[in-house]
Amino acid sequence: MASSGAATTVEQGGDASISALHSDIITSHILTRLDGPTLASAACASSQLHAFSAEQTLWKDICASTWPSVSDERVEGIISTFPSGHRSFFSDSFPLLDHSSWPQFDPSRLAPASELISAVDIFYKGELVFSKVQETETETGWFLCSPFRIDLLEQKETVPTPISHIGDTNESLKHLEENLTLSWIVIDPAQKRAANLSGRKPVSVTRHWLTGEVQLRFATIMPGDRRGEFVQCGVVVTCKGSDGGKLQVREVSMQMEAMEGNHLNGKESLVILQGAIEGGKRKRESEEGSEGKARFGEFLEMKRERKERSQRRERALDMICIATGVTLFMAFWSFVLFR
Repeated sequence: MASSGAATTVEQGGDASISALHSDIITSHILTRLDGPTLASAACASSQLHAFSAEQTLWKDICASTWPSVSDERVEGIISTFPSGHRSFFSDSFPLLDHSSWPQFDPSRLAPASELISAVDIFYKGELVFSKVQETETETGWFLCSPFRIDLLEQKETVPTPISHIGDTNESLKHLEENLTLSWIVIDPAQKRAANLSGRKPVSVTRHWLTGEVQLRFATIMPGDRRGEFVQCGVVVTCKGSDGGKLQVREVSMQMEAMEGNHLNGKESLVILQGAIEGGKRKRESEEGSEGKARFGEFLEMKRERKERSQRRERALDMICIATGVTLFMAFWSFVLFR
């Protein structure tokens, strides 16, 4: 009898579905507890969940908790113009850019953006330590012709953090590498698109031998303006100790570096950034977060190989010039002595 009752219970439970729950319970007590990727997965489970998951308030709260900087009034206004509002913004910004293959997109067909918006957040052990929104005008002659660089702090400006200055050993650098994360989202208001250009975890952490400042480098490798060319979108976070024993953020900046080691100007960088934002493939980062570091290592290896090829060409050219000079010298004196 007991087994028969249990079977009846299972059969009754098997007939139950999410539609049996009141919509208020689903939207107010279930979906609000999900993070962005889980909410996106839930939306694919049924048409009812898809409709509930389209609620803008859910995605707005998720975006604000994931990236506090997007709560800025200016950024919220831009996100509201996206095709699906905060849901579109999350879809653009949460996955990392994947440039393992050349994107099937021609960025030259886009009109140049009049401005780019940077929404930047730095976390230590999951706690926010720095947040800022920066607007960059991209139509001025100075921006287009000068080396591309976005600085979030003035030259002598520092931002205090709760991070303890835990020493000068390699273990302390490893600690920062494992616990400090960055999100740098670049928004193109004209195209109503965005992309996260940081690798979240640093690809290198070094200490300056003289000043003792700690420099954390974050990098995203993306295609250049020619096939086979790659550029590094690098973000540098520089920290220094204070009298109170806490680290202070002294620099947060972004630059674009080519394989030759030179920094791209604003015009070149704008084309590449727009191509990445509009046509770059996205993929979810693994739990280890090691793809960015591996890709950065590949980029450094390509730089090294290109530098060696350039040096070999220069040495060969030098030898040709020397041989030509010696030949002309001998020919001249042969003419003088034996005429």
